[in-house]
Amino acid sequence: MSTPALFSPARLGSLELENRIVIAPMCQYSAQDGCLTDWHVMHYGQLAMSGAGLLIFEATAVAPEGRISWADAGLYDDATEAAIDRVVQAVRQWAPPMPLALQLTHAGRKASCSQPWKGGKQLPADDPRSWQTVAPSALPFASDDRPPLALDAEALKRLVEDFASTARRAVRLGFDAIELHAAHGYLMHQFLSPLSNARTDHYGGSLENRMRLPLEVFEAVRAAFPADRPVTVRVSGTDWVEGGWDIEQTIVFARELERLGCAAIHVSSGGLDPHQSIPIGPNYQVPLARAVRTEVDMPVIAVGLITEPQQAEAIIGTGDADMVALARGILYNPRWPWHAAAELGAGVTAPAQYWRSQPHNLKSLFES
Repeated sequence: MSTPALFSPARLGSLELENRIVIAPMCQYSAQDGCLTDWHVMHYGQLAMSGAGLLIFEATAVAPEGRISWADAGLYDDATEAAIDRVVQAVRQWAPPMPLALQLTHAGRKASCSQPWKGGKQLPADDPRSWQTVAPSALPFASDDRPPLALDAEALKRLVEDFASTARRAVRLGFDAIELHAAHGYLMHQFLSPLSNARTDHYGGSLENRMRLPLEVFEAVRAAFPADRPVTVRVSGTDWVEGGWDIEQTIVFARELERLGCAAIHVSSGGLDPHQSIPIGPNYQVPLARAVRTEVDMPVIAVGLITEPQQAEAIIGTGDADMVALARGILYNPRWPWHAAAELGAGVTAPAQYWRSQPHNLKSLFES
């Protein structure tokens, strides 16, 4: 019997993946002063035993003010580096071999917020855990948010260096890949969209100008990360708001990223504007991934309400995307790849301690 498309090998640059299941970055809002905690040892430990092809660590801020919330992860000093190192070492020691990637981000105007289960809104200025946010322009995300400070030329230079410095720390930590977060309304997306970027200098206005800062960040990270390790980018394919960022602009951006050596593009959507109108449903973002895939040669990752094995298999099998990413679905079912392999007639890598758990009728499920 032939191998299901979902469980066929894949490549990100020179990085070989066992299958085409990617664990998407998922913020845990459980860090302390930017440092990962014991929660993250448990969280990433269980995900690393899932049998997926790639595990991407959550959005990790390149500066303290780039965190989405006061409880977000960072990688910008020795303390935050040591905290991530402890988690990575635990995962490497106990889980089966699995490539690990780190998503780098700056939240821009969507920073200084409370945790989602506490409302997720921006904290008031008099809250001791809040800070002044920054953005391309002094335009707040929500009407009752404190306006961000527009980044000046010197601040932009520091920002690019912050991304490069964090990439160098990721090298020391042994990450196999980096994903840059240019989606969901965070800082790089804020530069891309005309809804949040009202600058009149060479970082605003035309599409070429709005892409300039994200491309500069990509080049700096690509130069700081070893050439044999891939750098990928996550984008929002559309703002879902008229006059905003859209799939046509996304394709132009993707082509430029590919020209600069981007190893893959991860296509999500939305997050930039509270007025977005998203047609949420199974596969609702897959057409965006398909549109990009027809225009670039690099692998494209689809994400968004992909919950069923046959659904994921169809996305890969029909060529809509090269890989699928799971987020909430794998939080709900951390063994999703095991169950998908069982349903589709494939095998996964599992820790030896769990081999006896496979059902009697699935003796070839776990690959040693």
